[in-house]
Amino acid sequence: MRRKDRQISDEAQLSSIIAESRVCRLAMLDGNRPYIVPLCFGYQPGFLFFHSAPRGKKIDLLRRNPNVCFEFDLTYGMVESAKACQWSMKYRSVIGFGKALFIENPEEKREALGIIMRQYTDGEFSFGDEMLEATAVFKVRIESMSGKRSRQPEP
Repeated sequence: MRRKDRQISDEAQLSSIIAESRVCRLAMLDGNRPYIVPLCFGYQPGFLFFHSAPRGKKIDLLRRNPNVCFEFDLTYGMVESAKACQWSMKYRSVIGFGKALFIENPEEKREALGIIMRQYTDGEFSFGDEMLEATAVFKVRIESMSGKRSRQPEP
């Protein structure tokens, strides 16, 4: 990272950014081109969890090449200035790399879907067999990640 003064490397701070996030942007390779999608997700240290329709471009790409890049960001507002090049954004972000692994076992699928739901609510949910069969569930084993923050403090 070029700006070491803005780097976040503390695991607790990185986890905090992910915990506060509502969207994960997941990037895959489509041949020699990137393909990125915003997704709902769940997080446990070391892993991200996702669900999807069982067929589609994202699933096809992940089955061909499980290597992914992911991104989270929290923004707190603009920093205005009289000079155009001094405008900025107040933010914290995380970028990382990992490998996607499909979850086929029904009990593991239920657990992963519960992790995803807990990212957004404290409620408890049940996941029936029919729903599990109609849903693809995968996790990303996090291989590395780093964070960055703006110069300006968060509110």
